Amino acid sequence: MAHNFKLWPELTNNQMQIYYFESPHKQILAPFIAKVVKVTDGDTIRVLWAERDFNFPVRMAELAAPELSERGGLDSQKFMSNEILGEEVEIIPTKSRVEKWGRLLANVMFLGMDMSAQSIDNGHAVSWKNREVNEWL
Repeated sequence: MAHNFKLWPELTNNQMQIYYFESPHKQILAPFIAKVVKVTDGDTIRVLWAERDFNFPVRMAELAAPELSERGGLDSQKFMSNEILGEEVEIIPTKSRVEKWGRLLANVMFLGMDMSAQSIDNGHAVSWKNREVNEWL
């Protein structure tokens, strides 16, 4: 069975062993600088990176933000947009690299600040460990 690289550009660590040399995209193994071109919601952004000719999603690590349809969701998205939309950020992939929906899982740093921590500190999200609490409800 062939891998759909257009739909799932990021390979999981297990898939790297099988599809790495078939991938038309450079696989992300180290930190890099990218421009934020969209803030999908409070914990997902789309970035443009010089090594790829398309933008792709990054799921921010250690962060659980409300969905857009949930209370606080639009505020969470707006906060992140005001902070980093159009800016260059450092993307630091986690050890697992890819989360269950195929997005790159990474820490996002802007001007030396961890944006997950900034969102939590400003009341727009909770830590991933406290996601069951749903503090925004």
